[in-house]
Amino acid sequence: MMRQYELVERVQAYNPNADENLLNKAYVYAMQKHGSQKRASGDPYFNHPLEVAAILTELKLDDASIAVGLLHDTIEDTDATRAEIDQLFGSEIGAIVDGLTKIERLNLVSREEAQAENLRKLLLAISQDVRVLLVKLADRLHNMRTLQYMPPEKRTRIAQETMDIYAPLAGRMGMQDMRNELEDISFKILQPEHYDAIVARLDEMQAEYRETISTISTELSERLAAEGITARVKARVKSPFSIFNKIERKSIALEQLSDMIGFRVIVGSPEECYRTVGVVHTRWKVVPGRFKDYISVPKHNDYQSIHTTIVGPGRQRVELQIRTEEMDRVAEFGIAAHALYKDGASADLSRIENESQAYGSLRQTIGHLTTGNSSTEDFLEYTKLELFQDQVFCFTPRGRLIALPRGATPIDFAYALHTDIGDTTVGAKINGAILPLVTQLRSGDEVEIIRDQNHVPPMNWLGIAATGKARAAIRRSVRHAATQRAFALGEHVLNMMLEREGVMLDDSEAKALAEALNTASRRDLLIAVGEGKIGSEPLGAELARIKGLRKRRRKLDLPVADTADGWFALRATDLFRFRVPGGQRSGSRAKAALAQLDFHMPVTVSGEGVVPGDRLVGILQPDTPMLVYPIHSEALIDKHDSDVAWVDVRWNLKSGDDKLYPTVITMESVNRPGSLAQISAAIAACEANINNLVMRMISPDFHQMIFEIEVRDLAQLTDVLATLKRSPGLSAVQRAGIREASMISTLEWDGKVDKRFIDDER
Repeated sequence: MMRQYELVERVQAYNPNADENLLNKAYVYAMQKHGSQKRASGDPYFNHPLEVAAILTELKLDDASIAVGLLHDTIEDTDATRAEIDQLFGSEIGAIVDGLTKIERLNLVSREEAQAENLRKLLLAISQDVRVLLVKLADRLHNMRTLQYMPPEKRTRIAQETMDIYAPLAGRMGMQDMRNELEDISFKILQPEHYDAIVARLDEMQAEYRETISTISTELSERLAAEGITARVKARVKSPFSIFNKIERKSIALEQLSDMIGFRVIVGSPEECYRTVGVVHTRWKVVPGRFKDYISVPKHNDYQSIHTTIVGPGRQRVELQIRTEEMDRVAEFGIAAHALYKDGASADLSRIENESQAYGSLRQTIGHLTTGNSSTEDFLEYTKLELFQDQVFCFTPRGRLIALPRGATPIDFAYALHTDIGDTTVGAKINGAILPLVTQLRSGDEVEIIRDQNHVPPMNWLGIAATGKARAAIRRSVRHAATQRAFALGEHVLNMMLEREGVMLDDSEAKALAEALNTASRRDLLIAVGEGKIGSEPLGAELARIKGLRKRRRKLDLPVADTADGWFALRATDLFRFRVPGGQRSGSRAKAALAQLDFHMPVTVSGEGVVPGDRLVGILQPDTPMLVYPIHSEALIDKHDSDVAWVDVRWNLKSGDDKLYPTVITMESVNRPGSLAQISAAIAACEANINNLVMRMISPDFHQMIFEIEVRDLAQLTDVLATLKRSPGLSAVQRAGIREASMISTLEWDGKVDKRFIDDER
């Protein structure tokens, strides 16, 4: 165990003006409070906060941070209070200790909820004082170093949490060495066999290439010295987890990985970094596509360096990282390397944001993540998407730099600019060419967004967007649009009822009606009606009660019901069963149509097609067949304003029935060779059949394609749509509406064979 004077000496080694009294007082207070407490290893509990403080001294943090490291568990695990900490050590230290304590004190229903709430509290605390994160990371690092004393189940859970949250947070703050250690320990616990195999291979390579490493180091130093560049060259072996990630990402075997050895070349200035690149590239062959300049465009975590890969002696690929001493310090310690923390000015958020792009970006992202009432699942998903992914850097036409996670699309780019821009996006130009919105962006792309103020983002964008901000905005917009549609439909249903009865509904009556149907307000009532949560029958019954209307009975000559709840069959089809719902206030035409309903009523299906699994509704008009629609059909919108009769329809399928059902889908495709073959292959891969096809040009670069296909049920249709949405070059993949379906129906074969084809065959 480190003694009191040893801790003070460690701090004074990098900060001669350290507050010795503060450190001594924190040391003694924490030791007394933890007293005889023991850790799972059997060591005194005080050993843990002492080791946390030691890790913080390695980061060369200010006195307050070291004191917090010693005190961080006192409120949680002892009888110490926030008031006592404030009184003895000041409110600044008390606030950080209290913030760390609140993160742990949770008792929620599920572990996922606890993890989400812990993460939310941690992010909020970080946004107030970044030292919360630095102490929390040091705390987690020491816990990981002693994780072998925990039960296996708890060990695995903590390792996974570290891999998911704490290691990426360290990386986001540029603390690469800490990130590597957290990842490697977690990797060793979660996948021990892979870890052991990679470590064994690394040991072999270090022995095998010892001479190569020495040769490259010596030659690099000599050549740079000859050019007047003083450089420090140090060889390094990549971490086991970073190697595993590369193997997974490239889908290659461990033996095929050739660049596990790297060199850091530390020079005096940024100008010498670029001169060093010239020296290296003239001496050794360069691997194409492996040059990256993070000095000109730093990473989001303040990382700066030039990366290049060369073919060294023995045709061994070697990665070089060329940087200055200051860049190397930031690469190792990240945000902890900034001079502000040496001055004890960590709480000056504006100064930190100006000096550290990483912290400024993190606070802005936290602001997006912690705004709103997202669910536990959404919050975890969005946080991992926003904070913990590698990035690409793209530009607006005016040169503004936008950082996005790898795999981002123009949709993510648009939402990164502004939510309103994302909501109204209809297309994008990437490097001057119009490309589909599903196109994945690459670093250096210039992206121009094409907008339409009347556009509403569709639900299928959720499968395209890669950022949490974009997904949250899309879901919010889709929910809002669905709510507005439901409200309008519910309002129309209520107005039709009032109009047919010739009555009005004042505010007090509307409130009474809402309360009678267990809704909070008139608006909530109409939304529930529009969403189908409240049927027209209970709505009509309560309306009649409130307005004192007499319920009129309607006698109709209906077919005989084959079930007690009123479902009946019609001679025209055995696929469906029908029922006339109660509570309809029908106009004269609807009543006439219902009067004509009998067992011989013909039935037709809407042109867009229906498949098993669809919710259905029937529309009756005088002197016409009953028309069956899927409940999502656009045609039903106009029917709400018409004097028609509505009939409930359900499927009547027999088990083992392999019948195929026609339906129409539509999509937009980039105009390029092979696009039709690609679509056909995707549909065939889902075991669906193509009956008919219509193509029309909607711009020089895009076609709309309308397919009539045959599927077994809604599940297979959903599989087809999902497969097509994943296909490159396709967008706006969805079921067709009446208008598109009518374009297919005009091309149906009449059963006659054109004689020209017969003559040609002869």
